[in-house]
Amino acid sequence: MAKYHSIRDEILDLVAELSVGDALPAERALAPRFGVSRMTLRRAVEELVREGRLVRRQGAGTFVAGPKIAQGLAVTSFSEDMRQRGAVPSSRTLAVDDVLAGAPLGRRLEISPGERVVRVVRLRLADDAPMAVETLHVPAHIAPGLDGQILADGSFYELLHDVYGLELSGGVQTIEATVTDESESEMLGVPLHSPAFLFERISRDAQGRVVEFVRSVYRGDRYQFRVELQPAHRIGAAE
Repeated sequence: MAKYHSIRDEILDLVAELSVGDALPAERALAPRFGVSRMTLRRAVEELVREGRLVRRQGAGTFVAGPKIAQGLAVTSFSEDMRQRGAVPSSRTLAVDDVLAGAPLGRRLEISPGERVVRVVRLRLADDAPMAVETLHVPAHIAPGLDGQILADGSFYELLHDVYGLELSGGVQTIEATVTDESESEMLGVPLHSPAFLFERISRDAQGRVVEFVRSVYRGDRYQFRVELQPAHRIGAAE
């Protein structure tokens, strides 16, 4: 899974160098370039197609898709979000490991590729029902001693404040439509390729440091997000 997501990020770096409508190089060229099998490469490309980053054209190849419309939201933890919706939040830690950042993750976290990163995979639940699969990446020096036990049933943001004395100042979050892959479907208890939301968030503390990069896949049949809208101009206001 770690290798697969790393290749996915490297493909995204390649896509960033191309223009909308450009063709992705053939599998026989990309697989040796990234040092992976064609099967691993194909799985990463298929996810990017599901996410709308790439588009396949029968008999022609895979091409860079056009940009999606971004929608801003407030910084809210999963636990706080669920409580506001009247549900009881909880978590189940699926995996915890300590890894080198590497180039793609290092760029997201704004740290050296050789720095250590704590990666925590959690199943997030609402009223004991699976809601999302979350993969949290935190620079090891930001939260020393962070492990699955301390995150078992709590909010990472509350932990940052209460244990590490850090305040969040903001961040950037993207939300895209996707479908669940085989492992996500099993963990969430939904059929393969079920509709889902893909959230990716980078958050910063009051000093401007990146404290997390989190990737979450939410069940589309149980989750919706709400945005409060304000008119750009007051009705009747002078232009």
